[in-house]
Amino acid sequence: MDIDEIAALLHPFAELTPQQLADTLTYINLLQKWNARINLTAVRNPQEVVTRHFGESFFAARILLPKDLLDKGLLDKDLLAKAVHSQGDKTTVTDLGSGAGFPGLPMAMFAPHANVTLIESNGKKAAFLNEIIRALNLKNATVFSHRAEEYSHPSSLVVMRAVEKFESSLLLAATLVEPGGRLAIMVSHPQVKHATSLVPQCTWQEPISIPGGHSRVLLAGTL
Repeated sequence: MDIDEIAALLHPFAELTPQQLADTLTYINLLQKWNARINLTAVRNPQEVVTRHFGESFFAARILLPKDLLDKGLLDKDLLAKAVHSQGDKTTVTDLGSGAGFPGLPMAMFAPHANVTLIESNGKKAAFLNEIIRALNLKNATVFSHRAEEYSHPSSLVVMRAVEKFESSLLLAATLVEPGGRLAIMVSHPQVKHATSLVPQCTWQEPISIPGGHSRVLLAGTL
């Protein structure tokens, strides 16, 4: 897999800079290397890794952290109308149950103005996340390698994707959002009604379909 192929696969999800594409290739190579030793993702096909993991994560960054795109005039009006905007230049992002780093690390790659914390209690997975951060020289990403219940720094944006124990994890995620902050999850369309009912105190926006044809949506709201 080369950078041109990655760019073509990611085109429906987000427009990336040459450096971001090069970093994505580095990330993929390290992910494949580590995945041979520990179970980071069940998706083994490189093209599927790009579209399902990186594509979804970069799409979330494009919608939730659009500052750079707004500055460059690259965010189209329809997406702008649906976007949940970041709060100035002080956006703090928490990725609950980061696993192999999705969506948190691609969001940090995409939006250098956001400070991203990856919560991952599994020691081996946390070690992988730290290696990616070092390899990509991500100054705006850190790993919290303990249980989420021990994390005591509410964020302006909490994101969650493909975690175990969805119901309890979503309730916990809501407690990590600062007042007036945002909660965003990536789920299948049939899960939307259940998810919104679990956190009724959240003012949910209409779900935004994620490209790729898998009936996946980005669901975000304000607490």
